[in-house]
Amino acid sequence: MSPTPPDAGAPRRILHVFRAPVGGLFRHVVDLTRLQAAAGHAVGLVCDATTGGARAEQMLDTLAPHLALGVLRVPMRRNPDPSDLASLRAVARQAEAVGAEVLHGHGAKGGAYARLAPVHGLVPGAGRGAARGAARGAPRGAGSGPIRAYTPHGGSYNYRPGSPLHRLYMGVEALLARRTDVFLFESAYVAGRHRAYVGAGRTVTRIVHNGIDEAEFAPVVRAADPFDLVYVGELREAKGLPVLLDALAALHASGRPLRLLMVGSGPDEAALAARAAALGLANAIAFEPAQPIRPVLARGRVMVVPSFAESLPYVVLEAAAAAQPLVATDVGGIPEIFGDAAGDLVPPRDAGALAAAVARLLDEAPAARDARFRALSESVRARFSMRSMGESVLSGYEAAFRARAPRAPVPAAGRPGAASA
Repeated sequence: MSPTPPDAGAPRRILHVFRAPVGGLFRHVVDLTRLQAAAGHAVGLVCDATTGGARAEQMLDTLAPHLALGVLRVPMRRNPDPSDLASLRAVARQAEAVGAEVLHGHGAKGGAYARLAPVHGLVPGAGRGAARGAARGAPRGAGSGPIRAYTPHGGSYNYRPGSPLHRLYMGVEALLARRTDVFLFESAYVAGRHRAYVGAGRTVTRIVHNGIDEAEFAPVVRAADPFDLVYVGELREAKGLPVLLDALAALHASGRPLRLLMVGSGPDEAALAARAAALGLANAIAFEPAQPIRPVLARGRVMVVPSFAESLPYVVLEAAAAAQPLVATDVGGIPEIFGDAAGDLVPPRDAGALAAAVARLLDEAPAARDARFRALSESVRARFSMRSMGESVLSGYEAAFRARAPRAPVPAAGRPGAASA
């Protein structure tokens, strides 16, 4: 990202608010932090104090030189909870303390905190210290507080569509939309869900695809004796893992004793291990904790993404960039990543289709398979630039500031029907 990207505007004080410092959402925030700091903006984070473990602590420590506004960690529960009120007050106090001009919420919980935090005594451009006093007594309308940006990362938009709880969540999103200055959707898919369930509205909106760094396009050198299949991500039913186990069992039954490496953590790990044992797969599957993805890709011949719902998953972008042979489901924003190759995706919740796709890929001539995934890698390189992601987010902020600015009155002489001198 260039030091002065187009439409970057004046240096801003930006506070990113999100819940768990894990997974693709955290990676997105980390990348934005580095890009925005490099462009001259002051950046800070607010996130959950109870998740992420040692790996999150290490990443936050590494990120510290880029965080002029520091890090605040407070307890944030995944689901709505009375403790949210205390966390919301903590977000508001931090925003006021650092003079935040942008509150950028990520995910359903971070988005709610960023948009509901009662921060009214700030004037964009006032900076630390002066921010609170300069606007004391100012009206709560345009220009009286930080702009509120929201990136859903799937979140509540993907939660059991059609269910009563999903309708409740969408009702909440409709209310929060009134407190949103700019939507920064990470995929056209989630933007479409917002239009369908919440409505288009007049809020500034951008589709800002997740971006990939140039280093991630380097070829992966396959490890000795790799697993046949590899899964990387959260160990949760919504990721389609029961279907993956059923597909693996079907492949074993057909005479293909494939081995699977599952890397990640999550609430369903024990249930998945029990299901694997019940299917007679205990010796065919290895579970390992979350770790950097590229060394994991090197340990598998084919990566499998069997999700029931997604937005624009980084694991698919990262695997595609590395030209990793890949089987994925036709959900969310994954077709946006595959582009012209989206016809290769398989329907979700269909173990037979997943098993057949894995078998076809393993049976394909190596030269043809490698050529297909090199072509996908080049397509991702052309369409998912990290620099473009960073510049588009800053452009969205500035569009929101312009939309909020009061319009200058039109001189009488310039009004239609005004009398001429």
